[in-house]
Amino acid sequence: MARSTQLVARRVRQTVGGFSNGVGVLGAIARHAVTGSPAEIEYHTRDGVKLVIPNEAGARVPVYEILVEDEYRLDWLTAGIRADANVLDIGAHVGCFSVAAAARLPRARVDSYEASPTTSGYLTRNIQLNGQDGRVHGNNLAVRAEAGTLEIADYGAASGHNGVLHLDEVDVPRVTVPAVSMREALMVSGRSADIVKIDTEGGEYDMVLGSDPADWAGVSRVVMEYHNLPGHSWDELEEFFTRAGLKVVDRRPYSDGLGLAWLSRDDESGPAPRS
Repeated sequence: MARSTQLVARRVRQTVGGFSNGVGVLGAIARHAVTGSPAEIEYHTRDGVKLVIPNEAGARVPVYEILVEDEYRLDWLTAGIRADANVLDIGAHVGCFSVAAAARLPRARVDSYEASPTTSGYLTRNIQLNGQDGRVHGNNLAVRAEAGTLEIADYGAASGHNGVLHLDEVDVPRVTVPAVSMREALMVSGRSADIVKIDTEGGEYDMVLGSDPADWAGVSRVVMEYHNLPGHSWDELEEFFTRAGLKVVDRRPYSDGLGLAWLSRDDESGPAPRS
């Protein structure tokens, strides 16, 4: 109970401090808890980024993690990167990272991949909401080692659990989606991505380990969430990236087999810890 109360208090502080329409957001969340409406909610960050999402807890969490808590350390990822960088966002969800990266790098191209058909609709809407249609390219596609199809769990409502991680659960809603190869995603703009972010609820092992280390030669920085998938471990990913010339500069385990890692080709200092 105490932990739940602390989380609520923290979210209230983050909402009021992190969003210019924070008071209205809190009201919409409170009304939804009682009446079930409004069905959607819109966030406005104080630096101009806008996001519309389902007014559900599972969809709201990434908004706070990425836009308020800066979970992926966007400052470090973009520091010293070429002004016209190519950014690859795999597991783009509703577009929090994609639109924030595009706002941070106004000459960059961002290619965003979201496998869930229900979630990708919000990705498209948020790209348009921020006027980034010409630079941010949303794709309702999965990414795999080889092109084909991928079966994922899709709970709807932009759930953060959509992906391959929960396919063994009873009565899980499933959908089969088209997939592009990791190599194609890395080179979709005609030259290599400079920055790669991956958060795919278990899909990271197939797409990374099944690719060729040489395909990553142009990538400067990577941030990825890795998951507890039977038969796989972080050690495999680290060994692959070492062969690809990318060194781990920071890693933050959250729980058994789950964590975040930052890798770089040329910066060994690593991202500053979150306050």
